[in-house]
Amino acid sequence: MTTSSSDRGVGLGMPELPAPAYPDDVRARLEADAREVVARYPDSRSALLPLLHLVQSEEGHVTRTGMQFCADVLGLTTAEVTAVATFYTMYRRRPSGDYQVGVCTNTLCAVMGGDAIFESLQEHLGVGNGGTTDDGKVTLEHIECNAACDFAPVVMVNWEFFDNQTPESARGLVDDLRAGRPVTPTRGAPLCTFKETARILAGFPDERDGAVAAGGSAGPASLAGLKLAKGEASAARVVHPRDGGPHDAPQDRAVHDPSPTQHLSSHDAPQETSASDPSHPAGPTAEEGE
Repeated sequence: MTTSSSDRGVGLGMPELPAPAYPDDVRARLEADAREVVARYPDSRSALLPLLHLVQSEEGHVTRTGMQFCADVLGLTTAEVTAVATFYTMYRRRPSGDYQVGVCTNTLCAVMGGDAIFESLQEHLGVGNGGTTDDGKVTLEHIECNAACDFAPVVMVNWEFFDNQTPESARGLVDDLRAGRPVTPTRGAPLCTFKETARILAGFPDERDGAVAAGGSAGPASLAGLKLAKGEASAARVVHPRDGGPHDAPQDRAVHDPSPTQHLSSHDAPQETSASDPSHPAGPTAEEGE
């Protein structure tokens, strides 16, 4: 006795139709940009990553049309392009918001409150991980380490830093984004939309006034080791005492305490909110070696 494919639970289905082409004017514009990108590399295949950013800047995510365009330009198969586009999380595979709000939930940020921030924003926005608000403004996601552990917990919007966050400050941040109110990152260039960010990541200059000059920098704790190596500062405590006590030496404050000008975002929580709670049942952690 034989069984049909439907009896075996196998769906044959129809082959997927080819991706629709870009309109002629859009394709001509993208081809001009693509030629500029490809010319930077001795091997055209190396231009795939920036080209994926380029097509993402057109539609806000990497579509089948965008991947077909990249394949045509570089002489690759769509399978080769798809393999790259699906590997890197920076490439969106479905429509998303104007602002990608990423909450770091890696170890340090999570311990310092990142998990609580992420849960609070999910409830506040009414979306899950990777979800987009109904107005198309905000896509929420949890992200891995963004190398800003000295300002944990960190939230990023279109890859710009918002440091020392709390659930309250993060909710205020997304509310301002949705309302169209001005939002200033803690460090780095002024905020722009996700499509604009994707074009910059494709390698095209940020032509906004003052954007390049406003480039970000590492925080004071991140730079402590570099300063020690250069002989610019004496050995000092890298973290603040959990009990809020005095520093080991007066110079510690100059090296490790950010000044108000280093925290320009109105959405940054007060610095002390990122410290561990001395009243927690686990108690303060002893100094290393004690």
